[in-house]
Amino acid sequence: MAEQQSNQQQNQQNAAPVENGQAQQQAAETKAKAEVKEETKTEPKAEPSPLDKAKVEAAAAKAAAEKEIAGLKKSAADAQDRYIRLMAEFDNFRRRSAKEQVELIETANAKLLGKLSEVLDNFERAFDAGNKAQDLAAFEKGMQLIHAQFGKILKDAGLEQIDPVGKAFDPNFHEALMSQPSETVPQEHVAQVFQKGYKIKNKLLKTAKVIVSSGPAKESASK
Repeated sequence: MAEQQSNQQQNQQNAAPVENGQAQQQAAETKAKAEVKEETKTEPKAEPSPLDKAKVEAAAAKAAAEKEIAGLKKSAADAQDRYIRLMAEFDNFRRRSAKEQVELIETANAKLLGKLSEVLDNFERAFDAGNKAQDLAAFEKGMQLIHAQFGKILKDAGLEQIDPVGKAFDPNFHEALMSQPSETVPQEHVAQVFQKGYKIKNKLLKTAKVIVSSGPAKESASK
């Protein structure tokens, strides 16, 4: 019995150093891990190299350029689409305007021709064998009425006569056929109109054919 107790005590004494050694080892490992962890926390990160920085900047610039190019392509496509639409609309407007202008001219011509046909009817009635009057004065009066009707129709259509008798000669509106002395009309003025000119709304249609005064005759001037 005593011997067993002695063996147990001996075993306990032998086990104690082992346990103490294990505890010390675990404590040392824990401390080492903590130091490593602390070093990891406090150790600053390494700065990227210039080459790495250049690669990052190049990648960012490429991405920005690709984005800008895509935006420009979209803008160009939108502009092209708007241009095509505008050209189509303008072409339609041009065709529509041309058609309306032709229709307007045809309508105006139809109105004018309708009025002129009335003048033609009056001429035909005047020259009809059954309506010929023995009185030349009555016939002349009829012709004057038809002439006045015809002139009014042309005037209402915008036609204006150019009758420059006594006015200064203007080559823009007058065509000089000849010059002759005149005691009453100043030099370089229209002495006589051979054929009247015409214009419509300030647009010249035909110049007036005129005779221009060269002033008093030399004999009259010497007197």
